Amino acid sequence: MDNPLLAALFEEEERRPASVSELNSEIKAVLERSFATVWVEGEITNFHAAASGHWYFSLTDGDSLIKAACFKGQNFRIRFKPSDGLLVRVRGRLAVYEPRGELQIVVESLEPVGEGALAVAFEQIKMKLSREGLFDESLKRPLPPFPRKVGIVTSRTGAALHDILTVLKRRARSVNVVVVPTLVQGEFAAEQIAAGIATANEFNRSCEEGNRIDVLIVGRGGGSAEDLWAFNEEVVARAIRGSAIPVISAVGHEVDFTIADLAADLRAPTPSAAAEIVARAESEVIQVLDHSFGQLRRALGTALLTARADLQSLAMAPVFAEFPARIREHRYRADELLMQSEDVLSRMLRQRLDALRGVAGRLSPVALGAKLGENKRRLGLLEHRAATAAATTPLKGTQKLEKTMAQLDALSPLRVLHRGYSITERPDGHIIRDAAETQPGDSVRIRLEKGNLEATITAATE
Repeated sequence: MDNPLLAALFEEEERRPASVSELNSEIKAVLERSFATVWVEGEITNFHAAASGHWYFSLTDGDSLIKAACFKGQNFRIRFKPSDGLLVRVRGRLAVYEPRGELQIVVESLEPVGEGALAVAFEQIKMKLSREGLFDESLKRPLPPFPRKVGIVTSRTGAALHDILTVLKRRARSVNVVVVPTLVQGEFAAEQIAAGIATANEFNRSCEEGNRIDVLIVGRGGGSAEDLWAFNEEVVARAIRGSAIPVISAVGHEVDFTIADLAADLRAPTPSAAAEIVARAESEVIQVLDHSFGQLRRALGTALLTARADLQSLAMAPVFAEFPARIREHRYRADELLMQSEDVLSRMLRQRLDALRGVAGRLSPVALGAKLGENKRRLGLLEHRAATAAATTPLKGTQKLEKTMAQLDALSPLRVLHRGYSITERPDGHIIRDAAETQPGDSVRIRLEKGNLEATITAATE
């Protein structure tokens, strides 16, 4: 039979029915295999952020509704916190929760749809990073005044790169450029932009100081809010703030404003304006040099004219007619002074010769012999006196020493002890001079000429 229903009625064996779990398992396997990746757009309702970190909500288009779950391992990468009423675009996969047989979307990517939703996401990210201090003015670094090498993180095929290179070629030919190509829009653009900034910093760490990138331009050309959204991602803002290279943000047109602009050290209204900022220092220096060169050329021309006029005036001055006569007069004067100098030198020379003859007479052998004999006689007399003094001086000293020792011996307390006297002391060495200083039973020491006596006071009388 062609009819399955009629064929089932005539089956010899009755088919075993499936359990609910088996049915849900088969449905789960078929659905998850058939809908491994789905894109759905709808409005969020019944949003709930669980304590576990997972998000649970529903998507509706007004006529139908489907449940969705975004687990903790995925939602930390989502740039905004969902809320009821937001229109979003979801990428994920269909799954069946077997215990209840419920169909749901397991969310892997979540993006806001429409200008209103993007504005909410922008404010959420801005507020979060602002609370962390990521936009503080104290973190902003000054740009180098004369950058030698500029890094550009943007799309290789975009208009932004062309505009930047055109301006730099026109205004700063000495600047070298390092291009770090990256996506600037789409789902993975933010991660690539952050990776490009990290690559530029890694380049600086791996090369010599003279070849390092001095400033980094991060940006792209204009576009819709969704096209520019990658530059609102938290990962890009953190990469900009974490860069060791100063960063200029140049995203879109002048009216466009992104989170990257807030995080960067400087915001440029357009990519071309960023290039103008980089080239400004060199252009200004060239203008100053040109202006200074013009001023110097004019000053030199004026100085030359003035010098030429002064030279002509001097050439016609009377001094040039009088100069030869003054030269002759000074020559005559010099000759006269030379003759006077020669006379003075001759006179001084004669005086020195006369003095030399007198000294030579005093130093003759006869005079020196007489002087030597006199000195020998005086020396002999001095030696005799010294010998006499050497013989008598020790004797006088010995006699004086003996007399002094006799006087000291007479005054010594030991001489008193020799005559039969004694010295009575306390054990601590204090000399007792009065019987009233002792009491019966006190121990004393009596010092004699030869030896000491230890005694005890039995009575004291005055």
